[in-house]
Amino acid sequence: MIAYIVKRLLLSVLVLLGVSVVVFSLVHFAPGDPARLLLPDGALDEDVAIVRQALGLDRPLHMQYWVFISRAVQGDLGRSLYYKQPALGVILEHLPATILLTFSALLVSLAVAVPMGIVSAVRRDSPWDYAGMLLATIGQATPVYWLGLMLILFFAVQLRILPSSGRGGIEHLILPSVALGAPLMALVTRLVRSGMLDILGEDYVRTARAKGVAERLIVLRHALRNIMIPLVTIVGLQFGALLGGAVITETVFAWPGVGRLVVDAITARDYPLVQAATLLVAGYFVMINLILDVLYVYLDPRIRYA
Repeated sequence: MIAYIVKRLLLSVLVLLGVSVVVFSLVHFAPGDPARLLLPDGALDEDVAIVRQALGLDRPLHMQYWVFISRAVQGDLGRSLYYKQPALGVILEHLPATILLTFSALLVSLAVAVPMGIVSAVRRDSPWDYAGMLLATIGQATPVYWLGLMLILFFAVQLRILPSSGRGGIEHLILPSVALGAPLMALVTRLVRSGMLDILGEDYVRTARAKGVAERLIVLRHALRNIMIPLVTIVGLQFGALLGGAVITETVFAWPGVGRLVVDAITARDYPLVQAATLLVAGYFVMINLILDVLYVYLDPRIRYA
C-alpha cells in the first residue's frame, strides 16, 4: 500500500504539471491585456508598456511559465494583479465560504437522495418509486442557474422568508445549498436505486429472507453496505465537482467564495489568481482520487494494491 501511494503521488505531480501548462496557455491566449485593464481608460501606450514590463508580461511565454512554475514549487503562486496581494492568500480568504457551501450542498443532497433511492428500490413500481424517479429526472435536467433564480424568485421575492444573496447566518446558506446539491441528489438517487435493485435480487438476500431476517436489516446491512464503493466513488468525485463547479451558484447568489473570485479574476485578466485557483482545484481532485483508492481497501477487504 505504501509503495502504491508513493507511486500515485509521483503521478500526481505529473498531472499537476500538465494542468499548469494547459491553464497557463489558455489564460495567456485569452483576448485582453491585463496591463491595459489596470490603467484608466485612455492610457498611453507608453504607460501600458511600462506596466507590462513591471509585471513581466513582456517576456516570452516560456520564460513567464518557467518563472511561474519555479515559484509554485516553493509555494509562491504569484501575486494577484487586481488585489495586489499574494494569490494564494486571496484564495485562502475565500476558500472557507466555498467549502462551507460545498459541504452543505453535499449533506442536503445525501439526506434526500439516499432515503429516496432506498424507498424507490424497496417499493419498486409504486407511486413512491415513480415520484422519486420523477424528482431525480427533474434534478438532473434542471440547470443550476435557472434553479437558483427560481428559488430566489419564490422564497426571497414572493414569500420573503429567505435572503436572496450574500453570506451570513444559516438562512443565507439554504437556497444556494439546494441549488448546488440538486444535480448530485438526482445522481445519487438513481445510483442507490439501481444498486439496491441489483443486490436485493441476489441469492444471499433471498436466503436471508428465507431465514426470517427482518427486511430492515436486509436493506441496511446487506444491500446498502454493498453499494458503498460506487456510492463513495460518486460522492467523492462529485464533491470535487461541487467545489470546482460552485462558480455559477456563487455568482447567482453573490456568495463570496472561490468560484465568484475566479469569475472576477477572469474578467480582470488576473493571470496569477486564475492559475493559482485552478491548480488548487486540480490538486484537490488528485487528493480525492487517492483518498478514494485507500478507502476502497477498508470498504472491501478483497481489494489489494500491488
